[in-house]
Amino acid sequence: MKEKLFSQIDNSIELAIELETELTKRIAISPDSGGEGEYDKCIFLEEWLRAHGITDLKRYDTPDDRAKGNVRPNLIATIQGTNDESEGRLWILSHIDVVPPGDEKLWNSDPWTVVRKDDLPLGPRLIGRGTEDNQQGLVSSVLAALAFITQGLKPVHTLKLLFASDEEVGSTYGIEWLVKNHSDLFKKNDMVLVPDGGDEKGECIEIAEKNIYWVRFATHGKQTHGSRPDTGVNAFIAGCDLALLLHYKLTDVFNARNLMFDPDYSTFQPTKKEANVPNINTIPGEDVFYMDMRVLPHYTKEAICEEIDKIISEVKEDYNVTIEYSFLQDMESIPTSENAPIVKLLTNAVKEVYEVKPHPIGIGGGTMAASLRNIGIDCAVWTKTNESLHQPNEYTLLKNIIGDAKVMALLAISK
Repeated sequence: MKEKLFSQIDNSIELAIELETELTKRIAISPDSGGEGEYDKCIFLEEWLRAHGITDLKRYDTPDDRAKGNVRPNLIATIQGTNDESEGRLWILSHIDVVPPGDEKLWNSDPWTVVRKDDLPLGPRLIGRGTEDNQQGLVSSVLAALAFITQGLKPVHTLKLLFASDEEVGSTYGIEWLVKNHSDLFKKNDMVLVPDGGDEKGECIEIAEKNIYWVRFATHGKQTHGSRPDTGVNAFIAGCDLALLLHYKLTDVFNARNLMFDPDYSTFQPTKKEANVPNINTIPGEDVFYMDMRVLPHYTKEAICEEIDKIISEVKEDYNVTIEYSFLQDMESIPTSENAPIVKLLTNAVKEVYEVKPHPIGIGGGTMAASLRNIGIDCAVWTKTNESLHQPNEYTLLKNIIGDAKVMALLAISK
């Protein structure tokens, strides 16, 4: 069976190019980033899969009045396996949304038109926004599924492909919504692969993620004329001090190291800053900034908040301001065991296809795996990637699409 599957996948290069090209054309940017959502892209994908023989399809639409069609679609394709489902199904989770192209002057071609280049020693690549993140994983999963369909074969494990919305902006309308509203979709013995992170050799299998907290801090003082600071309270100065104290003191307090992660420590970074006053000669009475915190998973949110409260009390007393804060993202993740079935099967499959020795890692970024890990389902995040995601001239290597599809096919027939 393996030989037939691999041969079919090797002969699917033109199909991969076609699917990458058509997906890239259909811009799928979140309304949070100024886009219309994923509707057009998902409808195309659903019709394309059906036309190519994958007919067991079901959509789960999350309501969102801001988006085209008033929904954020999530599509699931199923290839029935020979094993009883009590022995474990294999899910492959990819996302259909993409990030904006950024400064288009930095692109050598139109971000939404796939361009093939053969100028790398590693072989042909496809350039375009989304070609690697996350269409490489998406297309690989489709090629693996189509190999079974085309060859008239059944996987051992029932294969479930999820094409989710909203991953780039926190998954509120994607995997998080599915877990909260359709938890019966997932079973405790399911095995989950998320092809949305990795390295150039394919050696890294991500089994743990740092807790992610995005926090908004608002400082309230008293606005006044620039020449009379004595009659007001400068919220900007207090906010600056608060940002620095949070950065340095939280880093000092939560100072543990874990070599599974890179960097191997928790990070507390001030990032976005809102405008306060429009003119130079007014002292601002309101100031708002944001922090991105990536915290080693053994620390709790409660402990972080306790320390934040101490620092805020100090700043309030020093500057006579009031301060409030709120969490815009609050994602905690339970690690997957190194001995979980998905990790063992994936390790063996990657060894066979890529002839490397995989090892488990943790990451500071967030993936869809966290949502399922938190309800007790084992997940591994892996792909062989050149890590051009979110950059100008993003690209994917065709040989990575083909190789990853073989790994996925092997997982589906492994016991």
